[in-house]
Amino acid sequence: MSRPSSKPLKIVSLVLRAALFSAVLAVPVLAMPAFGSDSGSVIEAPTLKKKGAGFVILVSLQRR
Repeated sequence: MSRPSSKPLKIVSLVLRAALFSAVLAVPVLAMPAFGSDSGSVIEAPTLKKKGAGFVILVSLQRR
């Protein structure tokens, strides 16, 4: 009586692991279009007030 080979079992196990790993990585990427893009949820930083100090420094550092 010959002993059954475990090689096909290892291959099936490896394929199942690869499929599970691929599914875990692909689910978040594939789920993003379901949420859609809402332009109202973008938060922008407030604009900084210009103080004009750059011009003063530029004028004071000019060579004469």
